[in-house]
Amino acid sequence: MRPEAVVFDLGMVLIGWSPEAFYDRVIGAEARARLFAEVDLYAMNLRIDNGDGFYRAVSECAAEHPGWAAEIMLWHDRWAEMLTRPIDGTVTLLRRLRAAGVPTLALTNFGRETLDIAQGMFDFLSEFDAMYVSGELHLLKPDPAIYAAVEQGSGYAPDRLFFADDKAENCAAATARGWHAHHFTGPDGLHRALLAHGLLKE
Repeated sequence: MRPEAVVFDLGMVLIGWSPEAFYDRVIGAEARARLFAEVDLYAMNLRIDNGDGFYRAVSECAAEHPGWAAEIMLWHDRWAEMLTRPIDGTVTLLRRLRAAGVPTLALTNFGRETLDIAQGMFDFLSEFDAMYVSGELHLLKPDPAIYAAVEQGSGYAPDRLFFADDKAENCAAATARGWHAHHFTGPDGLHRALLAHGLLKE
């Protein structure tokens, strides 16, 4: 069945995000490597993405690792600097879809507070017909329940949804539900997939 709506992941599909590059710049690559080896900052971030309070998750992690407390708190205090850039080619595709009348949705692992920051920086993150945010749903991709929430909330059957995500496991979970899924590696490949599915025209 031909898809009717396009579902975008946000991080690394529409916007770049690199905590490593931020810390390399601020504390140096050697210290950053030690920090990331000794503290699971991505597990801390998953708490935020799953709906925990932004400050609480970071400050509790800092308290657990007092030797790195100041550096860990940068995750909260300077989080906006970890966003690197918009991925312009994908932003263009989003806006082409909208101009063509194709419904566009977002499905993202993102904290509610961090998404507010990102939306304040990039206006296109507020241009979707609907957004499904892990921090609000308290569900994380690739949990099948978060895909079910999109289906129920949007009213689209699985085979009517086209999904672009940079993580293969998230695409696999969507495919298992009957979605059309594209493993995003760059705007050119996404453009070709949208053309092939009849969602855009040359």
